[in-house]
Amino acid sequence: MGSGMHKVQCLTTIFVSGLLSGFLPIGGPVSARTISDKEPPRSGEPPKQTPDGPPNPALAEPRRLSQQGKFDQAVGQLEALAAKQPELKGVSRELGIAYYKKGDYLKAAEHLRKAREEDPNDNEAIQLMGLSFYLAGRPAEAIPLLEKVQTWYASANVDAAYILGICYIQTKDYSSARKAFAKMFDVPADSAASYLFTGRMLLRQDYGPIAEANAQKAVALDPKLPLAHQLLGELYLYESKIPEAIAEFQKELEVNPGYAAAYYKLADAYSRVQKFDDAERLLQRSIWLDATSTGPYILLGKVLAKKGETELAVRALQRALAMDPNNPMPHHLLGQAYRELGRNEDAERELKLAEQLEVRQNAKP
Repeated sequence: MGSGMHKVQCLTTIFVSGLLSGFLPIGGPVSARTISDKEPPRSGEPPKQTPDGPPNPALAEPRRLSQQGKFDQAVGQLEALAAKQPELKGVSRELGIAYYKKGDYLKAAEHLRKAREEDPNDNEAIQLMGLSFYLAGRPAEAIPLLEKVQTWYASANVDAAYILGICYIQTKDYSSARKAFAKMFDVPADSAASYLFTGRMLLRQDYGPIAEANAQKAVALDPKLPLAHQLLGELYLYESKIPEAIAEFQKELEVNPGYAAAYYKLADAYSRVQKFDDAERLLQRSIWLDATSTGPYILLGKVLAKKGETELAVRALQRALAMDPNNPMPHHLLGQAYRELGRNEDAERELKLAEQLEVRQNAKP
């Protein structure tokens, strides 16, 4: 194919697919970190329990301060109230909630334990105490509380099931983790799907070898299960087992030919063994299937730059930045491409911006 026709086709992939797509932010399953400044999440209808009797007027002001994010002031008023009226019910509960929102999870758990002693049926205190122990890095203490939470629902509370599964992983109870994730996704505990979901969660927690074992079990139970070969391929790619990764991504495409991420990851594997033409072709397919992800555009920019097609690389990287301007990687690659083209001022701007964004990201807790 002539270079002119190749450029036309590549530009078409980059630009037209962009016009056909809207912006779709990338997200993952809810984690406890995402809810640490909120009331406990609910994805079902548990028997909500609040303290008996009308709200105590003495608690109204500290509760208002807590809702406004003035946690230190709320805690101060509540501690003073507890000192003056040690028998006043509801203070420990409000202190637990305030400390939870503040991010002091061990103190939150301490006061929520007292709240539970005052009212053993306070379901919100039980759930919040479980989350507090999890966030404080004490999963073994969180587990019995979160197990209790699951009994309140006819079907799984997704947030609680996820966190319970992670607690099991952290305590190396992988069988119970699989059962929690199976309940979360409403699949049988010994099914191929349950092993797949558990493998994915294990990979996210950086338990690579255990994740691989679960992915292999999923494939053994159902070789045609969508995303099972994908997970194995990602694990092998992470371990730099490139031939094994390529084989798994190819198997994924056999059973799941419309999955854009499989083309993207297979292209990534090919790019690592210098098969840039194959990688480019796969990336174009990935983009046509899903033009909302920045990863394929960034990798396409890298591949085109490796092939010496720097102007096309610039186009791909500009498209990635239009979708995700705060990502330092495409800025860095674009700076290198500009330098290759002799556009030194543009290169310095992009490289400096990439460095600033990286510093900013690394500074985040």
